[in-house]
Amino acid sequence: MSTKPLGIAILGAGIFAREAHLPAIATLCKSSLLKLEAIYSRSKSSSSKLADLATSSLNPSAPIAAYSDDNPGHGLDELLARSDIHAVIVVLPITQQPEVISRAFKAGKHVLSEKPIAKDVKHALELIKIYESEYKPKGIVWRVAENYECEPGILAAAEAVRSGKIGKVAFFKLSDMNLLLQENKYYQTSWRTVPEYQGGFLLDGGVHLAALLRTVLPDPIVSVTGHASLIKEYLAPHDTIQSILQTSSDAHGIFELSFASPNKAHASSGIEITGTSGFVRIANTNKLPGRGGADPRPRYVVNVVGRDGKEEVAEYENKGVEKEIEYFVKAVLGENDDPAVEGKGEPRGAVRDVAVIQASLTSNGKLVDIKNLVEES
Repeated sequence: MSTKPLGIAILGAGIFAREAHLPAIATLCKSSLLKLEAIYSRSKSSSSKLADLATSSLNPSAPIAAYSDDNPGHGLDELLARSDIHAVIVVLPITQQPEVISRAFKAGKHVLSEKPIAKDVKHALELIKIYESEYKPKGIVWRVAENYECEPGILAAAEAVRSGKIGKVAFFKLSDMNLLLQENKYYQTSWRTVPEYQGGFLLDGGVHLAALLRTVLPDPIVSVTGHASLIKEYLAPHDTIQSILQTSSDAHGIFELSFASPNKAHASSGIEITGTSGFVRIANTNKLPGRGGADPRPRYVVNVVGRDGKEEVAEYENKGVEKEIEYFVKAVLGENDDPAVEGKGEPRGAVRDVAVIQASLTSNGKLVDIKNLVEES
């Protein structure tokens, strides 16, 4: 096990790289777990801006290097050729990620790539096949950055469900209603405004919720029956899905996701898992009325009511991005004795998340077998 910080680079300089990954990396740098060496983006302007921000935030011994496609001699190939960069975090538009991930594999780099794993099940499985046959045997680590399966609050809820506190899971409901206006900063990104992938925001955001269910439910989702629709034209091709999900243990649940809420008052989010002896509720304070004020930091509130009828309430600060990076680095460094690392970010788990959303988008009221969808693709 190495005692030196793991040298990493961020590939991508967009909103999420700036607002989520960089702060998480700054926290982890304090523990000497990793060291940020470089930033890559398609344009020199965007890579330089994030590199400058990283340099001022992290105060490294040398400035963070910027690489881009429009800077001869300082492109992605040159970054991947650096021997002091052992791993990369890929935070690029969905359709660009597979090619960049493959280039990183060929360069011998470990990869943490943002979700979704790919634009559909077929392309995800093609990438997994290449990794498992050519690069995994060489010791290269690949994880998919799904922060929901690393959130302390969601993991606490999962423990309550899986430990039997609420008995056997009988049914569940996940509802996530969002108001996405055209002035929203994420809508302003061109690759999201005119998506080259199924479902638009429903895929990009929906895999989070599929991962949440995969983390909390003790049994996998095996079938989906649903409908997709478009309410707001600027959110084409779809902005709303409503589905019925069934697990391998015959538990069933409602899954609804929309970015077309009519107003802020309608926007809400909640998850409830009901068992034979109790229930678990999960809510994000970002979407709870009246929260914020002096302590606006987003948190998960988890309510558990078990056999005795007593309610347990706990709040957990959102740390999913920080934790997903930490677990990835520990996997690369061989620190697999930490039980929290096991199973986090596995590509085959991430492809099932895409499958749930893909099935919801294409069902048209007919049952879609998730196993068949994955195998046929």
